Amino acid sequence: MKAGVKILAKECGFDECRFARVDRAPHAEAYFSWLDAGYQAEMLWMERGREKRADPAIVLPGAKTLIILAKNYFQGQSPKRGPGKIARYAWGEDYHELMQTQMIKLDDFLSIHGGRQKCYVDTGPILERDFASEAGLSWHGKSSMSLNERLGTWFFLGTILTTLEFEPDTPARSRCGKCFRCMEACPTKAIVEPYRVDARRCISYLTIENKGPIPEEFRKLIGDRIYGCDDCLEVCPWNRFAQATNEIRFSLPLKLANLSLSELAAITEQEFRDLFRRSPIKRIKRPRFIRNVCVALGNVGTLTDLPILGILQTDANLLIAEHAAWAVHQIEEREQLRNEAS
Repeated sequence: MKAGVKILAKECGFDECRFARVDRAPHAEAYFSWLDAGYQAEMLWMERGREKRADPAIVLPGAKTLIILAKNYFQGQSPKRGPGKIARYAWGEDYHELMQTQMIKLDDFLSIHGGRQKCYVDTGPILERDFASEAGLSWHGKSSMSLNERLGTWFFLGTILTTLEFEPDTPARSRCGKCFRCMEACPTKAIVEPYRVDARRCISYLTIENKGPIPEEFRKLIGDRIYGCDDCLEVCPWNRFAQATNEIRFSLPLKLANLSLSELAAITEQEFRDLFRRSPIKRIKRPRFIRNVCVALGNVGTLTDLPILGILQTDANLLIAEHAAWAVHQIEEREQLRNEAS
């Protein structure tokens, strides 16, 4: 039965399938401490149902096993493109929808054998990284990200909670040793100590989950990133073993790769919806996306970018207008310094 699930998982497009016993999450207390310290910033959904996150048996009464799935999204070498960095996980189609669809056959198979299931892809109150470690699929890096000896850092996790009982796999052991590259690489020093991230400083949080203005103290550190940040992932030595995924739907569309920051800043509401229709980027909506592009332009833009920024700084949306005005000031200040130096 267990072997059958693993074979089916492979057929469904998953790269790893491991099993963990339903039990209290090993790092539940550390998670609660992290919440109490306010490191979750405005992600209030992480506070809700904290006991559910600690104990999957509350999520599905009678559950005995967590089946943890991993899907590789490493696209190989970065495509040639100009400024405007997007985190790898968001290059292609939304992994939530793609993986949920691929889990249907597994859910059906388990149901046929008498199981009741709940299937999640970052959508349920489960500390999936904890149970991925318990299942031997991955271990916690000092960046708090999951690491796999074959996939490196480039994989998504899916979870199937089932009432069927399977023999659990052996828990993983940490293989980070004395390496601190992820902590050293973080532009904003958001990894405040090993295994502990302050979301209030994290570029991924600031450009994605953060709904308001980006604090000025972090804007220059964001550089030309417009959605997320991979710096702590890119430097991980375990990525030397990563192989490119066979899932072409995770690839960066050429249309997006070829757009300049100015062109992205000028997209209309309808163009935004069309461009990111299948992308996870659509969830932050156009105003926050344009906010991010304005910050990037403020950091790497030139005088040729001032016309679109001039339009945006009079935008009816105050979030866009304020960040566009900041970008204009940054570009003009750089140009003045350049003239003075020459």
